[in-house]
Amino acid sequence: MPLWPVAAQEFDNAAMLPTHPLPEHPSIILATLNAKYIHASLGLRYLLANMGDLKPQTLLREFTIARPPQAVVDELLVALGECREGAVQVIGFGVYIWNVTQTCEVVRLLKEQRPAVKVVLGGPEVSHEVDEQAIVQLADHVITGWGDVSFPKLCRALLIGPRPLMKVMAGEQPPLDQIALPYAEYTDADLAHRLLYVEASRGCPFKCEFCLSSLDKTAIAFDLEAFLAQMQSLFDRGARNFKFVDRTFNLKIDASVRILQFFLDRLSPDLFVHFEVIPDHLPERLKAMIAQFPPGVLQFEVGIQSFNVEVQQRISRKQDNAKTEANLAWLVNESNAHLHTDLIFGLPGESMASFALGFDRLHALKPHEIQLGILKRLRGTPIARHTEPFQMVFDPAPPYTVLQTGAVDAVTLQRFTRLARYWELVANSGRFKRTLDLLLHTPAPQAGSQDAPVEASPFNAFLSFSDWLWQTTGKTSGLSPEMLVDALFDYLCTQPGLSAAAVQQTLLADYVASGARANPTALKGLLPRRLAPLTPSHRSLAARQEMHLQAPS
Repeated sequence: MPLWPVAAQEFDNAAMLPTHPLPEHPSIILATLNAKYIHASLGLRYLLANMGDLKPQTLLREFTIARPPQAVVDELLVALGECREGAVQVIGFGVYIWNVTQTCEVVRLLKEQRPAVKVVLGGPEVSHEVDEQAIVQLADHVITGWGDVSFPKLCRALLIGPRPLMKVMAGEQPPLDQIALPYAEYTDADLAHRLLYVEASRGCPFKCEFCLSSLDKTAIAFDLEAFLAQMQSLFDRGARNFKFVDRTFNLKIDASVRILQFFLDRLSPDLFVHFEVIPDHLPERLKAMIAQFPPGVLQFEVGIQSFNVEVQQRISRKQDNAKTEANLAWLVNESNAHLHTDLIFGLPGESMASFALGFDRLHALKPHEIQLGILKRLRGTPIARHTEPFQMVFDPAPPYTVLQTGAVDAVTLQRFTRLARYWELVANSGRFKRTLDLLLHTPAPQAGSQDAPVEASPFNAFLSFSDWLWQTTGKTSGLSPEMLVDALFDYLCTQPGLSAAAVQQTLLADYVASGARANPTALKGLLPRRLAPLTPSHRSLAARQEMHLQAPS
């Protein structure tokens, strides 16, 4: 797994929150552009922690992709200051599918305005198919793969010599005990305002072909005592939100239990810990530990991706579906963990009907969230081998989303894309728990007929609503909770023909529970008077999880 920025951003107004202190004469800047400020970059901090004698002249700068490229360049050049004669200045960029377009423009402007600056690229987007990328052509050097050791070495060669001859260099993968841990590089502002990424291990032993981790040989763990000591230091400094990026947190149960015990011993009202878990591997010892956590602390991301056995085999995904279902049922019914489950649409050979069966199967287990993703062809992943046999067409621009396959035409993929967006707003938001249950268990009318409902199915029911909402509004963004209340009321009353009073009462209960304070048309005259302002959540980073924790009355 390439260790460049996982996710790191900066407020558009840099004065709003301090970042790392500016060295007097920085020669090196570590930078990236990301989607949101809230995520602090683990990768940048690994690089900073491993700069050795170059660390005093190294600066860390994080931006958002919403920042105008020229504004990013201006800030970087101000940070570097004037280039002294004979001096070398280096800027290293972490490049991902979500920022490559914007970063390419930043690099282009940077090289136009200060050609002497040495631009070094790293990250998964530039670790594969490098000859095909415009951003690579603009840069001076590219490090593919791991950057912890290789980036400092390259900087030392650029600043001190001998100058490197190669443009593209394979990153060195040292033993983990030779890599300095990055957690001291999180600032107090990071701890107070951002979700912190941490990792107890790197790599993945599985070979799912849509994932870059399929290129790893195995998973390797950091020294557990050293890692937990760093977690203790973060906790002592006030950190309460931890997102583990390990691909297989529950692969080694001894380590998993130790880490969970660490957090169980430090329970506090604002503690929040996120893990990515293997769905079919949940031994009793791990269950016993999970069961001890109260609500609101643990979140598990569980990648299901597909229940279709043929598709699983086709993409080299090993998953015991029966064990997966049993473990999910246990987590839902016997634990307080918040479950964020994933499905991927557009896998080779999977049709809409096949996906619908998998969705219904997963929905029946009642996870808190079902994330509906669409297949992307990440550079370097083996999924590309299915392109011709399964007539897969991918968008040539980032994030390389599949546009159609032999089993799913372009119109159907567009239809699903809208459904996924509406599902996020209605279901995953947690705002419509009671109404969603009503919607998904009401037979959907067949297109063009009020008399012939399609087969009872949560997926088909939501698809019918999604089609209606698109035809009615023509929008997939800018839909406020109040607009959705009115849309759900209109749909449930006019399409399945449910009682207006019953629908109103269901929507009313959801709207009041959500804490919203406006006045949807469908609920006029029904909302209770609320004079006192709502108390903001003390756990704003886990606000959506809190919505799901509210049990319907």
